[in-house]
Amino acid sequence: MTEVKQNEKTLDLFYEGQKAGFMEYERKEGVFVITHTEVSEEFGGKGLGKELVKAAVESAKKDDLKIVSYCPYAKKMIEKTPEFKDILAE
Repeated sequence: MTEVKQNEKTLDLFYEGQKAGFMEYERKEGVFVITHTEVSEEFGGKGLGKELVKAAVESAKKDDLKIVSYCPYAKKMIEKTPEFKDILAE
């Protein structure tokens, strides 16, 4: 089971009660800027990175923000997920 906790500058991902990864972000002028996404090695292969991206998309949509991603992983994941594509800023 996964849980994502949102803080002022990070989304922290927990898997079965253990911190498994995080995403760093900033909010500014109508955009949610993703700067870094990381999942600990021991939790790799479980799709947890996508969980972080999904949480970021949900947070941005809730606040009517577009996403700018400087994180290559998050950008690729958003671009290849049809229901996420519309949230990327041009």
